[in-house]
Amino acid sequence: MSNQVDPRLQRLLGGDHLASLRKRLRQRFERAPLEGAVDHIRVVGLSAEEHASLAALLGRAQRRSKSLQIDVHRVDADLRRAGIATSLRDALEKLDGPILHLAGVRLRLQGLWSGVVNGCSHPGLARLLLTPEGIGLLKRLARQDAIAAAKLCRCAEEVLRRLPAKGITRSQLAADVLGDAHALDNGRGAAALVLAVLRQTATPALDAAAPIADEDGETVRKSRGDVVLEPAASAERIRETWARAGVLVNELARPALFLNLPTNGTESDRWPLGEPAYASLRSLLRSPPRWDVAGRDVYVCENPNLLAIAADRWAAGCAPLVCTDGMPAAAQRCVLAQLALAGARLRYHGDFDWPGLRIGNQVMREHGAEPWRFGALDYIAAVRTASGLTHPLGGNPVEASWDGALTLAMREHRVAIAEEALAASLLQDLDDR
Repeated sequence: MSNQVDPRLQRLLGGDHLASLRKRLRQRFERAPLEGAVDHIRVVGLSAEEHASLAALLGRAQRRSKSLQIDVHRVDADLRRAGIATSLRDALEKLDGPILHLAGVRLRLQGLWSGVVNGCSHPGLARLLLTPEGIGLLKRLARQDAIAAAKLCRCAEEVLRRLPAKGITRSQLAADVLGDAHALDNGRGAAALVLAVLRQTATPALDAAAPIADEDGETVRKSRGDVVLEPAASAERIRETWARAGVLVNELARPALFLNLPTNGTESDRWPLGEPAYASLRSLLRSPPRWDVAGRDVYVCENPNLLAIAADRWAAGCAPLVCTDGMPAAAQRCVLAQLALAGARLRYHGDFDWPGLRIGNQVMREHGAEPWRFGALDYIAAVRTASGLTHPLGGNPVEASWDGALTLAMREHRVAIAEEALAASLLQDLDDR
């Protein structure tokens, strides 16, 4: 911009050798109070060239000094009389472009974002955006663009008004509400905003599809001899959060496995007694069973093998049994929540290892389950009698929320015991003939 200014101004303040000085002067105007004028500027750490330039601007004698006090109003008047610029600020803008008044910019931005928040009519979204985390999320999703943020909020509100649903697929919901079947896919802004609202309003104890993060903020998926820790914001967690609102994402994945869960009336033949049965998240949400379990013990195990053993041993005479298949996913959590709401007394058993305790903490905390032969005394007895499916206990210890002595006993003996190794004692409780 320097080739467009008055040559006299260029000689006074222009050139690369004075760029640092101009930057410091500009910063003083940028940081001025919202309603306050800049009356004086004290500049320190001046080089010889910078001092000479400011002395000439101020009409002072040339003498070596590393600081100068500028009377801004006087300099403004001098520049106007000389016809060089209307003010010192104008001169600096002619040389290097517009100066942003930061306080004014912040005030305008606050007004824009306040308008975005105040324009939200959905109470859950409005509550979210009143928190630092919520407004921060919106700003990131909108890339700090208030207009884009307002559009995102409108889209999220349209979706939230349709919730809770009753087994609609996520793609159908997106198509119906937003006109794009992929508008609520993972990673899309509107989806992230809706999910944040759903998580904020969740009731953990009754949550059929709450986040599956453990106490350390990680999710746990366990298979025989294998433990995998996944990020808490995994696709499975997202699927479960949508499921809580009655929206199906990959609704046929990981169906819930159970045996002899009784239902009311005409549903009695929905799942034949004596044979392991599966229910998908799709069927559980679209046609919720009328579970006949009020006041009854419903046993919950971690491993499918134990359920198969129970079916072989007791068949139709087996007590109601549900399998979490490791850390329960959406369908398993939905079944457990439905059973708890129907009045069942859930009793949980799992592997005696650290991931098993994490899963136990989750099931007991979220679904009100009680331990089933899953305490310190049970573990000590199992260490003495279990002959198979045992291995050294590794990994980081986990505190059992229902029995602190269990963790101490496991740390002392350092033996992990698979649930199937305890089938003989567990089967005694499952005899319901």
